[in-house]
Amino acid sequence: MRYDSITDAIGNTPLVRIDPTLHGLEHIDLYAKLELLNPFGSVKDRAAWNMAAPRLAEAQESGATVVELSSGNTAKALAVIAGMHGLPFTSITNRMKVPEIKDLLLLLGATIEELPGQAECLDPTNTDDPLTRIHRTISESGSRYLHTDQYYNPRNTAAHIEGTGPEIVKDLDGRAPDYFIACVGTAGSSTGVARVLREHDPAVTVVGLVAAKSDFIPGIRNIDEVHEVGLFDPGTYDTIEAVSADEAIDGLLALVRRCGILAGPTGGGAYTGAVRYLRQVDADLAAQAAAGEDPGRRSAVFIVCDRVESYLSYIRRRRPELLNQPARAGAVSTVTDAEADAAQSMDVSAARQWIEQTQPLIIDLRGTFAFATAHIEGSVNIVDEIFDDLLRGGLPVDRRRPVLLACPVGEKSRRYAALLSRMGHADARSLDGGVVAWRDAGAPLVRG
Repeated sequence: MRYDSITDAIGNTPLVRIDPTLHGLEHIDLYAKLELLNPFGSVKDRAAWNMAAPRLAEAQESGATVVELSSGNTAKALAVIAGMHGLPFTSITNRMKVPEIKDLLLLLGATIEELPGQAECLDPTNTDDPLTRIHRTISESGSRYLHTDQYYNPRNTAAHIEGTGPEIVKDLDGRAPDYFIACVGTAGSSTGVARVLREHDPAVTVVGLVAAKSDFIPGIRNIDEVHEVGLFDPGTYDTIEAVSADEAIDGLLALVRRCGILAGPTGGGAYTGAVRYLRQVDADLAAQAAAGEDPGRRSAVFIVCDRVESYLSYIRRRRPELLNQPARAGAVSTVTDAEADAAQSMDVSAARQWIEQTQPLIIDLRGTFAFATAHIEGSVNIVDEIFDDLLRGGLPVDRRRPVLLACPVGEKSRRYAALLSRMGHADARSLDGGVVAWRDAGAPLVRG
């Protein structure tokens, strides 16, 4: 194939059948849509090009800056596209959590603005959040920005209505699959593909996958965050299920080692979530067969969103033994759900009284910019990843001094409280609802 531009190579990615000996499904053909083979490496290539292309000529004339609130694949694709057209690109984010992506963006000539935000992703309903104000500023008509606005731009979804969805139907010989399993990030790909598939067959079951509340999986929102995304519509999905970081890495390993598909954590989570959901379906079909009925065969599709190479530091932090490094017994990733549930926690009212009475060490686990925006008086800022590293060498705090841990919504802090208790700390507690609950209760915050 010959192209005049690399952007002509976006789309028409393969649909590959996963060997049944790997997943064990007897009555279901499972397929992976390999979006990692797009030229810039991810499913976001489609949306980035579809959102930017109509306005590039105008942007070149005015000397506009391409800008997006993204810390991942959308930013990467837009940085490439902007550079191809002689335009600067700026990524605005609360926090760059994947070092390889940050380094690649810098290599591509992008400017990265890590600005204070109160949540991990944009919450347009929170008018006090600096990210919300920035979003509104760069979206104003007449500004010197080409803001692609992936959270609300209908061309994000349209890229998959026009491309990804029809490609799946075509490769299945004109049929929609019986099941479509999709990880939910900005919700553009899952929404667009689901719409196309249901036009072909209204009976298609759509399963949305989100990250477990206490986990971070690059490219997947957790169930709280996903409701902040403008393109998300819960009606798109027949069911929404959570996958953990460990499940995502297990799925990644299966695809990489057994299928030759160099999938990142999102693809790994999609595979694991798909197999977990489909096992019950397969069991029901097997029961029909055992009863003498002919259940027929079913088909299912999941998306491999991007490549593994950008996430080696993510894997190293969570599963160091996979990279021939010693396991980290003191890592927060080793805390079980039962341990987290048993950890001491307290609501805002009780925490305020406790602070006044015992003067505990208050550790704020949020990013530095969020801390600078607003924090509990007297607290110290130790970003969660750094605190996790500190714990490798043992307790970094006096085990006798009470500790109150705070994060955005109280999920991570509960796990760190459980970990400190496991390591012998006398009194480690978590702030229920995190800094958000503290703010909503009208408790005082120091604002920078």
